[in-house]
Amino acid sequence: MTDALRRGRASLAFSFFAQGAAFALLVTRIPAIQDRYGVSDGLLPLFLAAVPILAGVGSVCTEQLVKRVPPSQVLRWSQPVVMLALLGVGAGDTMAELALSLAAFGLAVGALDASMNMLGVSLQRTYGRSIMLGFHAAYSLGGIVGASLAWVGAHWDVALFLAYVPVVLVLLPAVFVGSAWYVDAAAPAGDAAKDVEAESGPVVFKLLLPLCLVMTFAYIGDSTVSNWSAKYLEDVLGSSEQLATVPYNVYMVTTLLGRSIGDLGVRRFGAVAVVRAGAVVAALGFAVVAAAPGAWVGMLGFTLLGLGLCVIVPQTFAAAGRLFPGASDTAIARLNIFNYVGFLIGSPLVGALGDAWNYRGAMLVPMVLVLVTLVYARSFEAGTARYGDGHERPRTADVGRGSNGV
Repeated sequence: MTDALRRGRASLAFSFFAQGAAFALLVTRIPAIQDRYGVSDGLLPLFLAAVPILAGVGSVCTEQLVKRVPPSQVLRWSQPVVMLALLGVGAGDTMAELALSLAAFGLAVGALDASMNMLGVSLQRTYGRSIMLGFHAAYSLGGIVGASLAWVGAHWDVALFLAYVPVVLVLLPAVFVGSAWYVDAAAPAGDAAKDVEAESGPVVFKLLLPLCLVMTFAYIGDSTVSNWSAKYLEDVLGSSEQLATVPYNVYMVTTLLGRSIGDLGVRRFGAVAVVRAGAVVAALGFAVVAAAPGAWVGMLGFTLLGLGLCVIVPQTFAAAGRLFPGASDTAIARLNIFNYVGFLIGSPLVGALGDAWNYRGAMLVPMVLVLVTLVYARSFEAGTARYGDGHERPRTADVGRGSNGV
């Protein structure tokens, strides 16, 4: 490994960290944002839904943009927009200013998420071993830091703008300076280029669909935890209001721990085994939550959810890169859209089922969806893929393939 690759890996990991912090600072201060702008309870869901919808648009635009400029440039310029849009949310006074800031945030986040994972997949291919989980661990760490700073701001009743300014002043110049070290995928030469071209073919949505479904189901599970864990613990399991804030923090910590060691598991046992284990552990977590007699058992369930779900999303991006090695940027941009699809579906789905049926039963639905990942687990391995012309061609080597042949 060269120094340039090491710097590229470190700078990209910091970019993931900064994005995790920025996103957490936005979503954890939604009540304060609602109060500042006087957004009604009926209008708030429209504002919240607009962010992932526009992020999906940003991801689609990135697919076209990276055909003209490298992903590193998309990431270099979209991340400052996210930071400035966050600052705009804290600085505005009118509903129109809030809408404009959230629109900029959503579009830039879509471009940022897609380009970050494009660079992560290409770096993993260059390294020849699993490193994607490490990048997402940095995102989880950023989320923990951002949520902690948001708690401090809320506890001391700090105005949104004053709470956001120090974070932006630190992170924005740091990510911009670090962006000079991003490493784009090197264009293969000679016989290697011919091999990649022969392997890849166009991005056929039918082949990508299993990974899109896995991504959707994983984010339905994630949004269930982020949106309903506190309410579930307090209203269903009878915890105190203070204790009800703990499950999501525990979930984030276990997500960080799982991703920190997950690459080692992929290198030893292979991506298929790790994804299967993650799906089973996550489903077990939902089952424990649904059957929990009290708050502490419920928190055990949310802990299991963090350990299980954390490995699925990074490996889904990595699998898309392996499936279409010559068109991985396009595949990742399209796959990234289903991140936001799952986020949009998850919270309303559980809420509607909880109101119509009961919240214990509602927790079984994401459990079943996560288990569907087992059906598509083979999409995470190296092997043969059938392309649109009806021919089978070998996929690229699975960098996480274990010695046991998984």
